[in-house]
Amino acid sequence: MKAVILNEPGKLSLHEAPESPAPGIGEALVRVHRIGLCGTDYHAFHGRQPFFNYPRILGHELGVEVLAVGDGVTNVSIGDRCSVEPYLHCGKCAACRKGLTNCCANIAVLGVHADGGMREKLIVPAVKLHPSKTLPYEALALVETLAIGAHAVDRAQVKQGETMVVIGAGPIGLSVIQFGLLNGSRVVVIDRAPSRLEACKNLYPEVTTLDPQHPFGDQLNQLTHGDFADVIVDATGNLTSMGSCLEYAAQGARVVYVGLAQGDVTFNDPLFHRREITLLASRNALPHNFSNIIAAMESGAINAEAWITHRCVLDELPERLPEWSKPDAGVIKAMSSFD
Repeated sequence: MKAVILNEPGKLSLHEAPESPAPGIGEALVRVHRIGLCGTDYHAFHGRQPFFNYPRILGHELGVEVLAVGDGVTNVSIGDRCSVEPYLHCGKCAACRKGLTNCCANIAVLGVHADGGMREKLIVPAVKLHPSKTLPYEALALVETLAIGAHAVDRAQVKQGETMVVIGAGPIGLSVIQFGLLNGSRVVVIDRAPSRLEACKNLYPEVTTLDPQHPFGDQLNQLTHGDFADVIVDATGNLTSMGSCLEYAAQGARVVYVGLAQGDVTFNDPLFHRREITLLASRNALPHNFSNIIAAMESGAINAEAWITHRCVLDELPERLPEWSKPDAGVIKAMSSFD
């Protein structure tokens, strides 16, 4: 079967991979129909992804079809269309015993720590499949990105009427915006790329975007009449941004780091204490995020398919991914398919 393999940084190639075995107890064999590309894939291609080993089959944003199931599988059936929850957890560590499977001590994320979905078929634990009777594969491949934002907003405990600042208007930032709006917050978006701000405003006209040509703090101060933000979610993965974003926080604000960066984050401790800020990390997502998002997409409350700006078939991916990873490519969300 066809598979795209990242052999080392900068070297992505199409290969013939061994056929997947029959599913074992609790497993399912799935056919991959759609693969969403995200920052993890681009960072891995450029050698900047933490916790990553080469060679690796990338791909963790997946829309799949169930081909076969092993003994004991009751949550999905042959022919089901599903989104894949790509966080393989051990079920035994302290985090798993607390229900925090998203930060399992032995976690293996498909496409990062274990081979992912840039191949025609793969075996996954059936419990990681979230079916839909109505959604197309492209929508199902977007669920994981949305789940990252949903979990971050859950971590922040965003309330109706609060001002939430989202820093970084890439796909993760957009997913945070989506759930901030659904929670009834007033969303303010910060990004230094005018093209991303324009795309964000086209997708979500109700948000307020700040002008990158002027100091963000001054604009936020004026916008909120000196109150600043109740919630700040930094989706940049930029150490400077992560350290300075506390300047936008109101007294008692919650700050969530959903972007991941290599290195140490530093910030002004007197400011942190004076405003009694709560600092939170948000990692991956939880199973209920996937099922809730699928239900919301089925009802029409969420339509993220407008995010998709670039498409290709798998054979073209070794050529397209390097192009799409460039900042001037204008990619919001790219999608690859087998058909």
